[in-house]
Amino acid sequence: MLLWIARILLWIPLSILHPTFIKGKKNLPKGKVILSCNHYSNWDIALYILNMPEKIKILAKKELFKNKIFGAILRNFGGIEIDREANDINAIKQCFKSLKDGKKLFVFPEGTRLRDDSEVLGEIKSGMALIAIKTKTPIVPIWIERKPKLFRKSVYHIGKPFELENFYGKKLDEQTLQEANQVVREKMLEVRQEVIDKKKGKKRK
Repeated sequence: MLLWIARILLWIPLSILHPTFIKGKKNLPKGKVILSCNHYSNWDIALYILNMPEKIKILAKKELFKNKIFGAILRNFGGIEIDREANDINAIKQCFKSLKDGKKLFVFPEGTRLRDDSEVLGEIKSGMALIAIKTKTPIVPIWIERKPKLFRKSVYHIGKPFELENFYGKKLDEQTLQEANQVVREKMLEVRQEVIDKKKGKKRK
């Protein structure tokens, strides 16, 4: 109950300051899934979870938990703290357990934010692919059109799920994970291209 009250109290001002639209919700499967999203701002995850009713788990950098109040809110919304500078086994175990329990896990596979809209997609890190392969979990690519700004519409596009089944059962060495990362990258950029193509089609009309 407290979580829903917090959602409502936060959603009201943020819906004015950061109007947010999420498209392609029908592509979200039931049960466990990894949500793989590009990353512009610390607002990215907040705007998503406040506009989606289902509670999810969120893999977030430990720095976001340093503020006691914000850290407590993030944990209540499903935050899993990860140290990006170390091999954080505890965070990985929490991700495995969440997926085993049939929950959705939100991840920024780049591991850091892009600084401006001119950049397309940063380097994909191997952590998410490793988790997806080990747990045989579908991945849903999500594309944010542009960096959130006050009073400017933010749009999240949810793509179709895919699996890294070609890597199941393989030895997950560095080369194999890089190949898996490339698949993730291509799927995310496909969603971006679909958005661009739709906009071009509307302009022609």
